[in-house]
Amino acid sequence: MPVTPETERHPLHPFLPENARLLMLGSFPPPRERWCMDFFYPNPQNDMWRIMGQVFFGDKTRFVERQDSAGGTPASQSNSGKTAFKYEEIVAFCRDKGIAIFDTAQAVRRLQGNAADEHLEIVKQTDIAALLRQLPLCRDICCTGGKAAETLAENIRRGLDAHTPVIPKTGGYVETVFAGRTVRFWRMPSSSRAYPLSLDRKAAAYRQMFEEIGLTACRLAR
Repeated sequence: MPVTPETERHPLHPFLPENARLLMLGSFPPPRERWCMDFFYPNPQNDMWRIMGQVFFGDKTRFVERQDSAGGTPASQSNSGKTAFKYEEIVAFCRDKGIAIFDTAQAVRRLQGNAADEHLEIVKQTDIAALLRQLPLCRDICCTGGKAAETLAENIRRGLDAHTPVIPKTGGYVETVFAGRTVRFWRMPSSSRAYPLSLDRKAAAYRQMFEEIGLTACRLAR
């Protein structure tokens, strides 16, 4: 008889700086053993913080460091001699830029024991409208993958009765009403390396979004 996977609750609190103009939403964090820091996109093989480094500093390694096998960081952020992310610098960067982050699922079951979207069963969705009400300046919501975009669309649909928002094409947005305000709903390429797009092309898509929102990005040399 098949064993039902255990329900896993989200291990992090929403990151909601008061000055946030953008809310970034993924689906759910990977299993804890793949983390190198206690923050969002913690898997060293995920390229989100490389994308941010490339977009804002022209350097994909801006938030990346190597840890020695002796371990020079707290145990909760240890990855024993492998690639790690600069946790404190990432948090300060997000606060400075006004980027809020959470995920579209509060509880999931991992049907295959991994973080792949197609193997995640969402048990409880995040109340994204409640998050948005804590972000008075936010008029842009970015989903960093297909499952997150589908879940956000369900959230919006529940609040608008007959209106079902169109999920935007990857790299684009649709404008809709959500939580009592007009917002732009962006769908960005997944930062997972399983997504078949180069880091440079992913960074170009994120750069375009940040420039449209008005968040300063690094100017590319002409």
